[in-house]
Amino acid sequence: MSTQRASRRRLTLTGIGVAALVAGTLTMANASAATPAPTPDTLTSSAASKLADSLSADLENSAAGTYYDTAAKKLVVNVLDGAAADKVRASGAEARLVENSQAQLKAVQKDLGESAVPGTSRGVDPRTNKVVVTADSTVKGAALAQLKRDVAAQDGKAVLKRTAGKFTTLIRGGDAIYASGGRCSLGFNVVKNGQPYFLTAGHCAALAGTTWSESQGGSAIGTAEDYGFPGRDDAIVKYTASVAHPSEVNLYNGGAQQITGARTAVVGEQVQRSGSTTKLHGGSVQRLNVSVTYPQGTVNGLIQTNVCAEPGDSGGAMFAGNSALGLTSGGSGNCSSGGQTFFAPVTDALSRYGAQIG
Repeated sequence: MSTQRASRRRLTLTGIGVAALVAGTLTMANASAATPAPTPDTLTSSAASKLADSLSADLENSAAGTYYDTAAKKLVVNVLDGAAADKVRASGAEARLVENSQAQLKAVQKDLGESAVPGTSRGVDPRTNKVVVTADSTVKGAALAQLKRDVAAQDGKAVLKRTAGKFTTLIRGGDAIYASGGRCSLGFNVVKNGQPYFLTAGHCAALAGTTWSESQGGSAIGTAEDYGFPGRDDAIVKYTASVAHPSEVNLYNGGAQQITGARTAVVGEQVQRSGSTTKLHGGSVQRLNVSVTYPQGTVNGLIQTNVCAEPGDSGGAMFAGNSALGLTSGGSGNCSSGGQTFFAPVTDALSRYGAQIG
């Protein structure tokens, strides 16, 4: 197999459907009349992600979520008090005073998840400072009525949204990587203990198989060493054949995007997803740490986006520039009418498996 061919297939990403959510606005913390608040720094989404991680650790319980304002190119941080707001402004970000703490909203998300039914998702929206519950088209009748009651019981800390389609993980035949039960696309090439591996979705291994080839019925190129689904949705596959494994993503225009590292996604940033069915598509990050209940069970800690995807895109990657962000998990919709997709964070998978982008 040629290196060029490997770079197209080996780093082809995959996606699956999605969920739709809507964001609102909150009030900003007032700056002192005597001392005007400093102007927020202009940041790239990558720099905003690093600053968000730093501030989350520094502020601990005083922060209530962050998002990236793509128009102003600034990081916005929700805070609960003036002291935290001062720290945020001093760091170069913008502070917004909000009512609900991150702990309160996480408790609401957990509470709603205890009675979750298939076809629903739950995630904290930093723009509205609330938990957004999304129900797909399969949630109806008594289940929908109960869901509405559960959301209403959260004292204004949660809202219910609907989305067309069905939250699901989809695998079907196509030109990507194949197992005995179907096909998925490779996410990112990684290195573990000096040996080549690649990441893909856990549901690909759980539902399609653990031995993968480049063509249907072809010679094996890798075997899943570890995976998880449901609960989480990632897998690490060890290469068992001598094939090229460049750290790139297929852009489906004759070129490829080099991937040099992985980082945490930030709400509001623009991202891309590459898949063997629908090729390259873009959108924005809507929520982090989302829980989605598929027919097979609930997956936690996902990234929610408004990027479209279709059957056969499953298992691949989301990225921004040269940074790996996520592995496609599932969702609803398509690339004709639009949709949304959930992704498993790459940083979580790398940490879990002791691997590095490379």
